[in-house]
Amino acid sequence: MAFQVHPSAIVDEGAQIGDGSRVWHFVHVCAGASIGKCCSLGQNVFVGNRVVIGDNVKIQNNVSVYDNVTLEEGVFCGPSVVFTNVYNPRSLIERKNEYRNTLVKRGATLGANCTIVCGVTIGEFAFVGAGAVINRDVPAYGLMVGVPARQIGWMSEFGEQLDLPLRGAGSATCQHSHAKYVLDDDRVMKVEGHK
Repeated sequence: MAFQVHPSAIVDEGAQIGDGSRVWHFVHVCAGASIGKCCSLGQNVFVGNRVVIGDNVKIQNNVSVYDNVTLEEGVFCGPSVVFTNVYNPRSLIERKNEYRNTLVKRGATLGANCTIVCGVTIGEFAFVGAGAVINRDVPAYGLMVGVPARQIGWMSEFGEQLDLPLRGAGSATCQHSHAKYVLDDDRVMKVEGHK
């Protein structure tokens, strides 16, 4: 099984794209990019040279994934998500040697029109609301909204808000998947072996 590329897309020679991935209208994938299996790159997506995208990643329309961004397995990028790679850009000053790494961990969701300021790590299964501006690290399962983004809760792997306090300790069960989650030392963890 190979990957599919729309005739209007440009995939530079050397780019690695996994089986089952789909590259839609007017996409540009640069030569150094590495894209996993079963990914979807929506209309007008740009993928830079020093970008790593894991398996089963969905990138909706009008997203530019610039150099030094890594998206792990199962990341969802909503329409018009904005990534950056220079913290203090100036058109008249060359700063390509100052790119900051951005890591979006497995299963995280980035809502439509959110902005990810370079140099942050977004934890596993975190959920960034539409239009939020992320300028600091996000904990695993954290629910982030606003400008600048602030944490307002915790999300399950299924994508439902968990009935947990923001800080302290507690436990909750996802109403849809019945998986159990525990908050301890201000970190949420899924209880293994429980759905």
